[in-house]
Amino acid sequence: MSAVTVMYTLLFYVATAILVIGVTRKIFIYARTPQPLKIPTTPAPTTRAGVWMRMLREVTVFESLFKASKWTWLFGWIFHFCLLVELIWHLRYFTEPVLVFLPWLQWFINFTGYGMVLGLFGLWGRRFLVDRVRYISSLSDHLMLALLVGIAASGLSMKYLFHTDIISLKAFFLGLMTFNWQPLPSDLPLLVHLTLVATLMIVFPVSKLLHAPGVFFSPTRNQVDNPREKRWVAGWSAKIDNTKAGG
Repeated sequence: MSAVTVMYTLLFYVATAILVIGVTRKIFIYARTPQPLKIPTTPAPTTRAGVWMRMLREVTVFESLFKASKWTWLFGWIFHFCLLVELIWHLRYFTEPVLVFLPWLQWFINFTGYGMVLGLFGLWGRRFLVDRVRYISSLSDHLMLALLVGIAASGLSMKYLFHTDIISLKAFFLGLMTFNWQPLPSDLPLLVHLTLVATLMIVFPVSKLLHAPGVFFSPTRNQVDNPREKRWVAGWSAKIDNTKAGG
């Protein structure tokens, strides 16, 4: 077995462990963080069912972003939609037989790579062209966007310029899942793509990309707007009240 295969096998085991453990830890922290105030962004739902519908609109059509900035919404939605389709399409490398619905995505895949790049360049451009966004943009913001562009661009290069052996690639990832290591094709564009993907997996738990799970824990989105009907008591303040009552 080649050194490249061993190196990338270990790399993806480590990257997967960091991604799963890191994101799980962050979600646990988010879930345990007190929400001391009733602060839903109004107009807000007055029922729990309404909150669920609001969250559904937020994660599917980016409702609040649409209200805030139409251009940012357009580029952001294009990127996230194309990314979702690409992630689902990549399941073909991890399943045998291939999931029955994956062939239905074949037509979309002809455009999603370009959509990702277009959306990313639009989001990146606003960090240079919009004064208030440029002021708060840090080096890590630009590096993260560059990483995502690199992943999309290297993926497109393998599809249209430097074809790789996808049969061997699939055998490699299926082997990772069953601990039956298989040779990895040593094509340079593929190795660049896999390196960038592994890098994203490693930095994801400590990056701003954690807004993906974090949106579900945002008190401005997940709270019912019923302060007059029901008194809001945070967990830590309830403990203080109980301690005083007992004293």
